Amino acid sequence: MMTVFSAYSDEDILAYLKSQVMDGTVATDEETLRKQSFNPNATGGETGLARAFVSVASVADIQGVLRTARKFHIAVIPQTTFSSTVIGSDGLTGAIILSTRKMNKILEISKEDSVAVVQPGVVNGDLDQEARKQGLFYAPDPGSKPFSSIGGNVSTNAGGMSTVRYGATKDNVLGLKAVLADGRTVSLGGRTLKQAFGYDLTQLFVGSEGTLGIIYEVTVKLMPIPLGQSVMGVAFFDDMLVLAQGVTAIRMSGVYPTMLEALDGNTVVALDKYEHTHYADHSGAMLIFRLEGGSPENVQVVRQLLDQYHGQNVTVTTDETEQEKLEQLRRDMLPAVFAGRNHLMEDMAMPLSKLAPMMDYLQELGQKLGITIYTAGHAGDGNVHPTFVWDKDVDEVPPVIIEALRQTFWKTLELGGTISGEHAVGMLKNQWNNPELGETVDQLQHQIKTLFDPMNLLNPKRKID
Repeated sequence: MMTVFSAYSDEDILAYLKSQVMDGTVATDEETLRKQSFNPNATGGETGLARAFVSVASVADIQGVLRTARKFHIAVIPQTTFSSTVIGSDGLTGAIILSTRKMNKILEISKEDSVAVVQPGVVNGDLDQEARKQGLFYAPDPGSKPFSSIGGNVSTNAGGMSTVRYGATKDNVLGLKAVLADGRTVSLGGRTLKQAFGYDLTQLFVGSEGTLGIIYEVTVKLMPIPLGQSVMGVAFFDDMLVLAQGVTAIRMSGVYPTMLEALDGNTVVALDKYEHTHYADHSGAMLIFRLEGGSPENVQVVRQLLDQYHGQNVTVTTDETEQEKLEQLRRDMLPAVFAGRNHLMEDMAMPLSKLAPMMDYLQELGQKLGITIYTAGHAGDGNVHPTFVWDKDVDEVPPVIIEALRQTFWKTLELGGTISGEHAVGMLKNQWNNPELGETVDQLQHQIKTLFDPMNLLNPKRKID
């Protein structure tokens, strides 16, 4: 047995940490640490109990936490609303969780520049609501829009239902400010819609999952609310393969939809049970679509294409209440599928031409392995979310589910897709960097990490390890 002679006790470390956090709070009680270390939404088991949970309130607090981390060689786990599903911000044994949730001010909304400047703890939906008061809106709309933060959205490059028209988070971030691992602050990008000076470090930070620095301010694009009435509708297809073909035709028609959401027959049945509806009576797969400022001509084009691809029971509405119900129906897809079961929801993005083959493959895979796969996704941008479920009383992920995931990932890469479209990598998928990126790019990723964080303090074991 090896004896370790520690230079500092836990009491020494915590006393120093508390001396460095002047505006925020430091919690070390077990109840708080367990609550903030173990996210029930993430699949993969407990990763470790953190040493301290620090809720920062200023840049100086962030610098103080990082100063402590450098002095004692302690990992720092960035966290905001703690809604990652890929073990992206769970605690690690002995680490410090640095929460920016209290840094939640909207610092500016500029109608003239069409930008907002926000702190990382601002909730996506709250920013959107405030922008709409000035005739603008914030376009990225992940399923977690009502509770996920802008800081977390930026760190994971979150997507959402409107990505087909407005892009993911990366397409809406103009600039950000961050504290580096060595305590320096950097201001990247700005508020101009074009910028070509220097390397694009802003976009390097978007999707970096807290491994390069702690973001404390973000400048995002805002869009003017479109003129005209919004139109939403639903259509039903015999299966997801035909639905995907119809989606491709709509996307290429020139009507520029803002939503093309697909739900397979299994998911529709689960929704009916959850919502007490009867959508599954119509057909095997459901498409929910939206057109902003939808002219009669655009609606007619969509109707014709749906008819051409054998869309059935097509309904269209301009009523805001009915549209809200349809949008909520899509958001309720996850709790409907998850209800009473253990689950793993995946997140692949395909080249648009490979969406239909992927839908077909998932159906065949479920039949081959004798499991039920619930498939939904943002069909307009090729983002597929197959969900694998098993009995609630079985704690460990069954081998057949693991095999289904492995085969799904390899098929995704074979078709030229990515195994993480919008949920990030975290610890759940970081062993797939080499297969997806290739050996050379995999090494470059580690070299970039070392440049920004040579002591490997920031969110270790996430993103690239």
